[in-house]
Amino acid sequence: MRIFTRTLNTDFRGSLFFTVSCAACLLLLISLGGCASSGEADNPPPEKTADEIYQDAEAAMEGKNYAEATRLFEDVERQYPYSTLATDAQIQAALSSYKDQRYLEAILALERFIELHPGHDHVDYAYYLIALSYYDQISDVRRDQEITRQALDSLNNLLRRFPDSPYARDAAYKRDLTLDHLAGKEMEIGRYYLKRGQINAAINRFREVISSYQTTTHTPEALHRLVECYLILGLKDEALHVAAVLGYNYPGSEWYQKSYNLLDPDAQATLKQDTSWFGRTVEGLLNRQAD
Repeated sequence: MRIFTRTLNTDFRGSLFFTVSCAACLLLLISLGGCASSGEADNPPPEKTADEIYQDAEAAMEGKNYAEATRLFEDVERQYPYSTLATDAQIQAALSSYKDQRYLEAILALERFIELHPGHDHVDYAYYLIALSYYDQISDVRRDQEITRQALDSLNNLLRRFPDSPYARDAAYKRDLTLDHLAGKEMEIGRYYLKRGQINAAINRFREVISSYQTTTHTPEALHRLVECYLILGLKDEALHVAAVLGYNYPGSEWYQKSYNLLDPDAQATLKQDTSWFGRTVEGLLNRQAD
């Protein structure tokens, strides 16, 4: 009986030791697995190289996936801020935002680029993209034109800073269109006042066109509208003077013919005679009226 009991106790203790040993091994494996997971989190696998991310961004740009392109270009700068591609990635990220019509994001990114790299070879392009970001938002003349004025300021800024830039020619063309747009806004307001009999307010708007936007296509009409306004007020001499300036500078214009038809026969006869006594330039007209 003692032998059996001893054998039983020995077997029980062996079984218990085996069970405890298995449990300890399991805990050790779990612990090791946790350490491995923690180690992987603390030491993530190597990222792509700057070149690889940049190439992915260019591919996204070509595929017109502009949001993804912006993110990837920003990743180049974030992960490799001292690489040779980081600076180019900044302006490319802004270009992606511009193409995606996220104009505010593009402008902010470009202003940051200019602040960080004022002497960069492509800083003129950054100024150009800022101007385009405003220009592409120009709205109908019936709406507020604050964006149009910002576009004009940005275009002038580029032309003033970089007159020999390869982007200067297009900027000058867009500046002329922007000026024409702003003049159109003034004309719309002037016509509105004229139709409602607010003549002095209308005159101020038409004079603003010939003063600030005299190189635009709206100048002949603005001069004609001034003739109308002065005749309504009974200022025949002023109307005749404006008509003479209109006829001298835009002799074949339909607006001159309309102004001519508004004048009385004596004024028409005067226009057909030598009018050298008139100041024939728009500047002369403005100076005369200022006096």
